Amino acid sequence: MKSLRPVCCESHRRHFLGTSVAAALMGVGMATASLRTEAASLSEAQRNAMTPDQVIKSMLDGNARFLSGVHKERNFLAEMRSSASGQFPAAIVLSCIDSRAPIEVVCDLGIGDTFNARVAGNAVNDDILGSMEFACAAAGAKVVMVVGHTACGATKGAIDNVVLGNLTLLLARFKSAIDATVYQGARTSKNDAFVDAVTKTHVQQALPLIRGRSAVLAGLEAEGKIKIVGAMYDIASGKVTLV
Repeated sequence: MKSLRPVCCESHRRHFLGTSVAAALMGVGMATASLRTEAASLSEAQRNAMTPDQVIKSMLDGNARFLSGVHKERNFLAEMRSSASGQFPAAIVLSCIDSRAPIEVVCDLGIGDTFNARVAGNAVNDDILGSMEFACAAAGAKVVMVVGHTACGATKGAIDNVVLGNLTLLLARFKSAIDATVYQGARTSKNDAFVDAVTKTHVQQALPLIRGRSAVLAGLEAEGKIKIVGAMYDIASGKVTLV
């Protein structure tokens, strides 16, 4: 989808994931001083001018561009160079290691836009929590997003009680989600609908788990400085949906 702004002005705007950061900056009187070229990575002023809700909307807007096949024009080398001296990501995303679910691609993200944590089944653990705390409390990110995906192999393994080295403990984290999923039908890994329902439950359970195990993140959210949200990515349709 092409911008409605004049072409002559396009090179003087930098929009985080396609949303008008310029408008947000104008709202706080910083637009002229803070706007970066289209090739530059997200700046501190641009990130700070956005609300958590704006960051979330921007990510969903990026997914809409991905679905349309019309991606934001980027110069990744320029983004790499402009972020070399400092990074100001707007969100931290916890997603699965599945090769079909790269959040940077499906939400049309650039270098420096988000912190990205990936572990099988997007499971929350102490290291992930510490990474989230760094991203938000130390580096200024405004959103914690946990993203599950359809046809998740980790969920299937948990349903099947797979035992395999260190994976065994990881899959044990899904047991409560399996038990808590209300589903009328075959509760097996061969039932795609049940697998997806369990994965969605697992994402939903991760949100209070994050708040309960991190006073830092819970405090930031209570102050309105960040939002902790969950989402599902459909590997067949390409759509990201908040849950």
